Amino acid sequence: MNTAEMTAKIAAGQGFIAALDQSGGSTPKALRGYGVADDEWSGEEEMFGKIHEMRSRVITAPSFANGKVIGAILFERTMDGMVDGKPTADALKARGVVPFIKVDQGLEDEADGVQLMKPLDKLPTLLEKSVAAGMFGTKMRSVIKSANSAGIAQIVAQQFAVGQQIIAAGLMPMLEPEYDITADDRAEGEDILKVEILKQLDALPEGQQIMLKLSIPKTAGLYTELLDHPKVLQVVALSGGYSTDEACAELAKNPRMIASFSRGLLQDLRAGQSDAEFDAALGKAIDQICAASVC
Repeated sequence: MNTAEMTAKIAAGQGFIAALDQSGGSTPKALRGYGVADDEWSGEEEMFGKIHEMRSRVITAPSFANGKVIGAILFERTMDGMVDGKPTADALKARGVVPFIKVDQGLEDEADGVQLMKPLDKLPTLLEKSVAAGMFGTKMRSVIKSANSAGIAQIVAQQFAVGQQIIAAGLMPMLEPEYDITADDRAEGEDILKVEILKQLDALPEGQQIMLKLSIPKTAGLYTELLDHPKVLQVVALSGGYSTDEACAELAKNPRMIASFSRGLLQDLRAGQSDAEFDAALGKAIDQICAASVC
């Protein structure tokens, strides 16, 4: 797939984006969920080797290439690795899946009800490497904890500022100002978030587009205006800690918003499953998430 083909595929939204980008501190938890105990690896290299084995197994499973997974978000080490004898991005594109790369470097401590991204000092090098690897886009996460207008404005401004650097490098930025789904004031805060996003979209130069990855809104259909905006290629939903069933039920209330799930996709996969059992569990999750995304 070339860039135009990948852009069209994401814009059409006939499926969902798999989030395979757990990194750093979240990796041991992901491995435990997969049935790999902490004593089965020693040190960072072995840990990342184990998670790459899991991701490779997902990417090469027959159900992953059934056309319902239209994109996948990778961690840098996964991008750098090989899958089925090919660089990971090439392996994904060969299976009809558009590759994205996670570029943030973690979160600052909470202030004004939000956690901004830490300074992205490695971003220029990572963007150059990602372009060379044939990636289509990027993803970067920050977190909103409460309906603090100043904090939300700051978090959205940071996402769009970094997004401009990513566009300049020739990649599609997926902006992810996640709203904590446990926050009591989420409905109020998501209204503020939408207003701030619209302000930044209006300031975006003509001809430029971004993607958005947002928590499934408390108010169904809240982000339809964003989906209709000419500077938005696609709006995808994170599962935010919901189970697969919960996330799919909430997502189905929001027409045209498609999924970008991690836990919701991987929660029933285990290292000890046979290949047939693994593919059956993955295929069931893929079918369920796709149905919630496009119905």
